[in-house]
Amino acid sequence: MTDFQPLVFSGVQPTGNLHLGNYLGALKRFVEMQATHRCIYCVVDLHAITNALPGSPEALRAATREVAAAFIACGIDPKAHIVFNQSQVSGHAELAWVFNCVARMGWLSRMTQFKDKAGKDRENASVGLFDYPALMAADILVYRATHVPVGDDQKQHLELARDIAQKFNLDFAKAIAANGHGEAYFPLPEPLIQGPATRVMSQREGTKKM
Repeated sequence: MTDFQPLVFSGVQPTGNLHLGNYLGALKRFVEMQATHRCIYCVVDLHAITNALPGSPEALRAATREVAAAFIACGIDPKAHIVFNQSQVSGHAELAWVFNCVARMGWLSRMTQFKDKAGKDRENASVGLFDYPALMAADILVYRATHVPVGDDQKQHLELARDIAQKFNLDFAKAIAANGHGEAYFPLPEPLIQGPATRVMSQREGTKKM
């Protein structure tokens, strides 16, 4: 059995001003986990362009800096843990392509967030929006993270990340063992769904997430 050192990974999109849902559902918990886990926190700027391209590269860079500043302002210690933006590490996109060749269309087609975000106009949705969960799996597994703090709405994506990791491990079991990686190259990451704010609803439209 392969032993993986406990490691937390999570990220926040730079898609606008952070709100109460981001703070209660993510940042507050990120700060608390620093005391008990090794942590990697990421500003996922590649995810930010899956729904709509930003007005300019400068706008995306500014939004990325704002989220990184919010991480630090909320109490995340960048000297003790890692804080960075996703696009600066090419391994995220490279591993996502490998996972595109491991994941199956049927798995991605069942993702309810794509259905919600694409709505009735799915034919005009970007491939990136459809493939978002494969990139999320790469974000987590490129570091072999074992735990991911998520809200209820992201649990299905994490289950897909586990499926991708498991299929990769099975498909390449002989090569993994031959290279001294034990029985598995990737861990099956566990969700950390904690606290009273696992899903904060919009104050303007109560049926939707904030």
